[in-house]
Amino acid sequence: MRRKGRRPKVAINRYVSILIVSTFLSLTLSGCSSIYTYNHELSDLGGVYASSFSDLDLETEISGRLSESDTQNNLSKQGSSESDWHRLIGQVADGNEYSNKLLRWGISRRSNHEVPAADPGAPELLKKYGSVYIGEASQSTIYLTFDEGYENGYTPMILDTLRDNNVRAVFFITGPYLNGHQDLVRRMIEEGHIVGNHTIHHPSLPELPDNQLEEEVLGLERAFKEKFNQNMYFIRPPKGEYSERTLALTHKLGYCNLFWSFAYDDWYRDKNRGSQYAYDIVMRNLHNGAVLLLHAVSKDNAEALDKIIKDAIARGFTIGDPQELYPSEKTGI
Repeated sequence: MRRKGRRPKVAINRYVSILIVSTFLSLTLSGCSSIYTYNHELSDLGGVYASSFSDLDLETEISGRLSESDTQNNLSKQGSSESDWHRLIGQVADGNEYSNKLLRWGISRRSNHEVPAADPGAPELLKKYGSVYIGEASQSTIYLTFDEGYENGYTPMILDTLRDNNVRAVFFITGPYLNGHQDLVRRMIEEGHIVGNHTIHHPSLPELPDNQLEEEVLGLERAFKEKFNQNMYFIRPPKGEYSERTLALTHKLGYCNLFWSFAYDDWYRDKNRGSQYAYDIVMRNLHNGAVLLLHAVSKDNAEALDKIIKDAIARGFTIGDPQELYPSEKTGI
């Protein structure tokens, strides 16, 4: 897949050599006890490998609606009608081609396994820029996706369960995750899973200028390709925050923004509620085409996953290969 803004491999190698030399000189002059701080002017490779989990903006994992108290009639803060939604995304700042109005992805759950309702106008906006939040609503297929902002010890169990059930998933990783857990990323690849882009530092993308947004996305991919010789082609916007501009820009870079049709507040390490809770909330929200967002830091999710997969299949659902979600008009996977 060809994308704009790529550096030739020779240029990358040359840059890495220069970076190593300059880093050595810096340490020699200032002492090895100097604390490195991330410089956004650095290239992709330097940015990823210099990043750490303390750099991540994880205060808010998802800013859209998640509560089970949400009803079919609830809408997000962006608008209260379809005309309001189109008015909001149509606000374009002077000199910009696309609106950068901050939007927060959210869906309203429905009972009886009906397909959830997205914000009015949102599905059309996503489709315009090759983005997806749900599979085919006429088919009883569901898809598993995991966000991997950081590692909490449960990814090996999740991978074991997926392997034992012959199921494929997408794992969305950050820069520090790639930097610190290449063994797990390698296992994801070797066992047939898709590794998706969750940016280097997990920022809200609409808050970034174009060049920094591109570096957060392509910087992670270049480091990933340098290590594993594969491209990334799915991206999950951190916090579920996006704008028409961020959809358009990442689309031009060859990415499909993969949102979700189900998620819950499962990322709190101090909020374990037991595997039965995780099982129950997922099972009562299964629906045709479901794209399930599960955080891999959750012990509850890891322990419930095997039963979720087996019982979903027993109820007539198929666990789909997430590659099926990549828009058919795109090529180069």
